[in-house]
Amino acid sequence: MTAPIELYYWPTPNGWKISIALEEMGLPYNLNLVNIGAGDQFKPDFLKISPNNRMPAIVDPEGPDGEPISIFESGAILQYLARKSGKFYGSTERERVAVDQWLFWQVGGVGPMAGQAHHFLKYAPSLEVPQVLPYAQDRYRAEVGRLYGVLDQQLADNRFVAGEFFSIADMALWGWCSGWKGQQQTLDDKPNMKRWLDEVGARPGVQRGRAVANEKRSNLQDDRKAQELLFRR
Repeated sequence: MTAPIELYYWPTPNGWKISIALEEMGLPYNLNLVNIGAGDQFKPDFLKISPNNRMPAIVDPEGPDGEPISIFESGAILQYLARKSGKFYGSTERERVAVDQWLFWQVGGVGPMAGQAHHFLKYAPSLEVPQVLPYAQDRYRAEVGRLYGVLDQQLADNRFVAGEFFSIADMALWGWCSGWKGQQQTLDDKPNMKRWLDEVGARPGVQRGRAVANEKRSNLQDDRKAQELLFRR
């Protein structure tokens, strides 16, 4: 029997990538909550696993050659889990290259830009000393819109982002893209993205992964302690 993977997690778009992957791949795991609003990500034991003080992270007791391995960075975790399970990474080298390029596009583009859009559009205005910065709001809103236009075009000719098969690239993108309203985007001119969001969101594994510890999510617009930890440290 496969030993459970230790998942270090909080219910955010980055955390959902890994909970969705584990559910979709059918890999057993134990949940270790890392409350980023309370500062758990700065605890010494967690920093040994994730030195950049960011979740998600995993520890696989049955890593390469049967030895334990810890992994941080969501993209690296997704690639590792796909190799371990033999699932959702394509069946040819050409397909794997397609998955990798769209996975890195999410990690280097969609995630950071959507995160900044959320910050300047939702959270910065709600700080104790409100920060309403039109230049930043316009910049990140527009860049997210541009990226979603790229995604919509890719999905015009492909069922999923890397082709006709569901992959870890879709898992990486879906959580961030599903928050399009908070990023002040529209799907009226992105029918392919809307179709993809609905199809991926209807998958039972995605729904289970998205629901992990969902009750722990808080409203950062009202949580001064979490704002201090997340936005000023």
